[in-house]
Amino acid sequence: MPRTIWKGAIAFGLVHIPVGVHAAARSARLDFDWIDRRDMAPVGYQRINKRTGKAIAAEHIVKGYEYEKGEYVLMSDEDFRQANPEATQTIDIHAFVELADIPIYYFDTPYYLEPDRGGAKVYALLRNALRKSGKAAVASVVLHTRQHLAAILPVADALVMQTLRYADEILPMSDLDLPEGKSGKTAPTARELDMALRLVKEMAEAWEPGQYRDSYREDLLARIDQKVRAGATHTLAEPGEAAEGRPSAKVIDLMAALKQSLEGRGGRAPAKAARASSSGRTRAAGAKPAARAPVRKKASGAAAGRSPARKTRAASSGKRAA
Repeated sequence: MPRTIWKGAIAFGLVHIPVGVHAAARSARLDFDWIDRRDMAPVGYQRINKRTGKAIAAEHIVKGYEYEKGEYVLMSDEDFRQANPEATQTIDIHAFVELADIPIYYFDTPYYLEPDRGGAKVYALLRNALRKSGKAAVASVVLHTRQHLAAILPVADALVMQTLRYADEILPMSDLDLPEGKSGKTAPTARELDMALRLVKEMAEAWEPGQYRDSYREDLLARIDQKVRAGATHTLAEPGEAAEGRPSAKVIDLMAALKQSLEGRGGRAPAKAARASSSGRTRAAGAKPAARAPVRKKASGAAAGRSPARKTRAASSGKRAA
């Protein structure tokens, strides 16, 4: 069972329903950590004292309200509780409205309401009354030091509290460039509308949320699994230690570098290996010795700057001329 976020009571008129609030949704987003690609060290989040530039522990941090420029009032958890004890302990129902009258963009976060000790019968009473009337209860509740507007709805055997956005949080549609409804150049013709309605009817089906999946998340996980299988992984460096990649990742990079080096040389063996293999074999009759790299020597006079290779070429050319 998920942990209880809040405990209190639903209040309307003289009726009180003790309830506990539980999260009704969870995030399915993949959690990616920030990593320094140079040394595989984790990039952390620190609370920094802006005056000293040093990180500070959480117990030294308090909430402060700037009532004048540079002047603050410090607030503790007890201050938030004492501001209005009743507001922090009740879900106060203000009115009952038609659910269809609440635009969808007002809805924010869902929560399950569970009856607390001694509240089962009156909980069921409110749930059944909402279901039979087709209404939603509009209420106020304080969660996480903030007062929320909320709608309480009957869903199966449960009461669901859906937090709502306030009117001043909704941006006006008047700023949008929208097509006209029933007239004008962009208005659809009667035949177009009829065809659209036929398509809607053909595609109509019962609401089954389980058949819809986050396919992008699944594809992303498949891509991650593909990289793991290929060995393209790295070990996270512990804070304070010299960062090194996993041996498997280094081997892969080394093999790629060797292959690329060989391809760049046209498949030829390294020079040292070639010399080592040729030194143990007897040269064939009439074969010329392999040319060696010139050796720099100190010289004087006309010989200065002349390499052995040039002498060899000059001698051989003289023999051919003879």
